[in-house]
Amino acid sequence: MSYRTRANMMMIGVNVFWGMSYVFMKMGLSSLGSFTIIALRCLIAFFIAGLFFYKPLRQITRKTIGSSAILGFLLFSVFSFVTFGVSMTSASNAGFLVSLTVIFVPLLNCFLVKKLPSWPIGLGVITTLTGIGVLTLKHSFHMNAGDLLCIGTALCYAIHITLTGTFTKNENPIALGILQLGFAGLFALTCSFLFEHPSIPTTLSSWIAILGLGVLCSAIGFICQAIAQRYTTPTHTGLIFATEPIFAALFAVLFLHELFTLKELIGSVIVVAGILIAQLDNFLLKKRVHYQETLPK
Repeated sequence: MSYRTRANMMMIGVNVFWGMSYVFMKMGLSSLGSFTIIALRCLIAFFIAGLFFYKPLRQITRKTIGSSAILGFLLFSVFSFVTFGVSMTSASNAGFLVSLTVIFVPLLNCFLVKKLPSWPIGLGVITTLTGIGVLTLKHSFHMNAGDLLCIGTALCYAIHITLTGTFTKNENPIALGILQLGFAGLFALTCSFLFEHPSIPTTLSSWIAILGLGVLCSAIGFICQAIAQRYTTPTHTGLIFATEPIFAALFAVLFLHELFTLKELIGSVIVVAGILIAQLDNFLLKKRVHYQETLPK
């Protein structure tokens, strides 16, 4: 089995964990505050990741700490939006809406370089927006607050990914990844003391939720993603990320007994189709680069 195949399989495993995160959040919200869940999730992940990758932390600089604080705030925003969003909408809806990150990243890049998006991205955005409409719009033209928060999650995560790509060019990516979890946990803990009554889990389901979010979805998820992306291509990564909402919907049906209507199924299929169409942009770019390299000098 090649390294790329193993990396792709690892990324699929990561997406399984991230698909389960929506179920864990629903379970945790039954007895814990949203900010408390985020704080416990991030701090558990921070300490576990720090134990495995303690060597890069010995060489951190002020610049790394500053960059990590920015990424940590964005990560805190991502977790806050999605945790509050999941409390107001279904776990399956949340999974599909958060997957819009795959659309927002290339759109942000087009904005930064001041260039119109390519036809795959344009068609992918139109297709995805159509799917969102089918998935979330009810009898009137409005979404509920949970759906809007989940879309906000996707936008914040897209900004986070874009800035991460910039910061990691000159700084240690593992140190950034670990420290951002610590900062996100501190931001959430502060908000928990300000707006909630922080407490540790007291029921079996809440412990399962917190440990699942902290260990599986955050610590193992982020570590495996960092390792896997060294051996696979951005195109493969984007395509695999498109499976996350499918796993989210599957686990929501299996464990939360959410009903998945024909209308929601059609909308979900259209959303995934739009994400896959947008990924053609990376494939076509790679083809163009390969063609130019084969031209005689």
